[in-house]
Amino acid sequence: MTPLAAEIAALIRQNGPIGIDRYMALCLGHPVHGYYRTRDPLGAQGDFTTAPEISQMFGELIGAWTAYVHGLMGRPDPLALIELGPGRGTLMADALRTLRAAAPGLRVAPHLVETSPVLRAVQERTLAGTGAHWHDGLESLPVGPAIILANEFFDCLPVLQFVRGPAGWHARQVGLDVQGGFTFGLAPEPTPGLDADGPEGALLSVPSAGLAVIRALAQRFRTAGGALLMLDYGHVRPGFGDTLQAMTRHGFTDPLAAPGEADLTHHVDFAALSKAAVSAGARAHGPVDQGEFLLSLGLRQRAERLKARATASQAAQIDAAVARLTDPGRTGMGSLFKVLAVSGPDLGPLPGFPDP
Repeated sequence: MTPLAAEIAALIRQNGPIGIDRYMALCLGHPVHGYYRTRDPLGAQGDFTTAPEISQMFGELIGAWTAYVHGLMGRPDPLALIELGPGRGTLMADALRTLRAAAPGLRVAPHLVETSPVLRAVQERTLAGTGAHWHDGLESLPVGPAIILANEFFDCLPVLQFVRGPAGWHARQVGLDVQGGFTFGLAPEPTPGLDADGPEGALLSVPSAGLAVIRALAQRFRTAGGALLMLDYGHVRPGFGDTLQAMTRHGFTDPLAAPGEADLTHHVDFAALSKAAVSAGARAHGPVDQGEFLLSLGLRQRAERLKARATASQAAQIDAAVARLTDPGRTGMGSLFKVLAVSGPDLGPLPGFPDP
């Protein structure tokens, strides 16, 4: 049993089963034993690899997108460029390089929202000399116009889960079985006020933390201007089913097996986030497939320019990166990953998204 497992088990014995959102928050963000508090999970030696680590082209295209949107915003100077969950800082470094080349002289201040001390240390080395600032949450971010990037951020935010019973929706919880191990169960009474349609036995996920973030950013854009670009894996239509998953060493594992030692994620509900943004007075663009988005921004053209100066081995690596970022199906990220933008109500259309 991991140290965090022992602590969660003691909590359950004392207070009863806990919700899926609480379980996720403890597994990922516990101040001592949380997954993201104790390690750098990225890369071949870690548990998973994100798009910025696959190729510099990903961050460069995001930087070009940022430069174009900055122009649509009227070229405010200074500009806050914010990233939520910035990994190793690779995306920010590549995007900044492209943005500064496209807008020489622009005063751009990088701001990173990061709670992991391990990853923050890596980011500080990656972004040395850029004038970057770090934040524990949205509350301390600077006011004013901003472009906000979020790559594989929303999938890690805690969700609520409910299962439909004969009398309503029961909260899904984590409790203890007779041997003292973790097990999923349901609250005995239905949750008041939850009236979603669905057949008995259906499992409904509500991205409670993600909705709070989207609403806060939508309100910001409505008054101060700016845009959010989020890239993540998920679905574009509402539906039922359990997408909670755990990953370690680039493979899936039981979410209850080793709290604090595996990444916990869920498929992002893009429809719910888009609806929340619009309800808060912002404008939603997309979602579109990541492959479609990157190709429309010129990924193949950028790859050809890089290959013109590359060795045969390097060219093969560039082709492999393009395929991984854009191909559909199990071998690529092209269709599983989606892209959604949220902006002030008067901003748009935005590059990479079809006109409404």
